Amino acid sequence: MYEKIPIGEMTREEWLELRKTGIGGSDAGAICGMNPFSSAMKVFKDKTGAAVEEQDSEAVRIGHDLEQYVAERFMEATGLKVRRSNYMYRSKEHPFMIADVDRLIIGEDAGLECKTASAYSADKWADGNIPLHYMMQCYHYMAVTEKRVWYIAAVILGREFVYRRLEWDDGIIESLITMEEKFWHDHVLKGKIPPPDGSRACDEVIAQYFGTAKDAAVIKLTGFDEKLGRRREILEKIAELETEKKQIEQEVKLFMGEHETAQSESYRVSWGNVDSTRLDTKRIKEERPEIYADYATVSHSRRFEVKAA
Repeated sequence: MYEKIPIGEMTREEWLELRKTGIGGSDAGAICGMNPFSSAMKVFKDKTGAAVEEQDSEAVRIGHDLEQYVAERFMEATGLKVRRSNYMYRSKEHPFMIADVDRLIIGEDAGLECKTASAYSADKWADGNIPLHYMMQCYHYMAVTEKRVWYIAAVILGREFVYRRLEWDDGIIESLITMEEKFWHDHVLKGKIPPPDGSRACDEVIAQYFGTAKDAAVIKLTGFDEKLGRRREILEKIAELETEKKQIEQEVKLFMGEHETAQSESYRVSWGNVDSTRLDTKRIKEERPEIYADYATVSHSRRFEVKAA
């Protein structure tokens, strides 16, 4: 069973605060390690940070603005009717799980998730597929609302409209609940940052937490010699592969000579002219230091280096 929390009269800030009290559908894929744009570490920061963070990007804006359009295309394609839900749902059995759904299907025990996708990600939807983090989002909603079916519809901008139907899967949903419960109890409630996963999202969170060094004292580095040794091996292998890549490119360039384009049955290679203009900041600083001072900006970051002791 679930609790229905009215959200129709809530302010945006109140709604965002409510989202911090549990794991939502858009968090599920990140916690499972399936979201290429987020991570468990980012979800942890969103849930435990004092500030209320809201995604603000053109992609998010487009998705929000086109949600009704996607719902209408879904109704047109399927003949089904949908309605909005002015509630946030919270599982009574697993109260750390919440769901803010896009639409519910009228006359069917099912819901609908509306998406917009870039043409560059069209391959992720090909042949009946669904991006994995979106799939986990739908299963999360089923787990919270106990609905046996969830549809997901997407407009691939400039390309096509697609929709898929997901049915309840005991194994997937049980595993998802287990992972979310572990994340909530072992990390969020204990205030313990999840381990990094190598993603850019983790880099961003670490920079937000520890963006400025505040202690110049040298601390003893324990437990990392083996991993740093492995890091050195990886860098050496990367250097070897980069050299091999460059050699292949140089061979192709020698073959092409003054020609801009070459094509085989498998590949099309272009080696075109590119003109670029750059400011000579060194000269400006030397000859017009007052102008340089007026327009120069200082950025703060931390540089990570590893050297042999």
